[in-house]
Amino acid sequence: MLSNNDILKKLRIALSLRDEDMLEILSLAGFKMTKGALNDLFRHEDHPSYVVAGDQVLRNFLDGLIIYKRGPKGQSKAAENKF
Repeated sequence: MLSNNDILKKLRIALSLRDEDMLEILSLAGFKMTKGALNDLFRHEDHPSYVVAGDQVLRNFLDGLIIYKRGPKGQSKAAENKF
């Protein structure tokens, strides 16, 4: 079974996201995280600084990813293209 950390790693690779992108996505969902804390999520499980990504981190990342890719709720791409 995949852990939340594994899911975040796979999404990061699949979407070619950098640290700054990941932090922006989290902030779009109202979740603040430092670059150091983010890097702790991607360390090897045996590393002393490894941190398990909780459900809240993954949920906020996925919520922020929707905003990052589609735009804020209620804002359609068709409306943006009129101007």
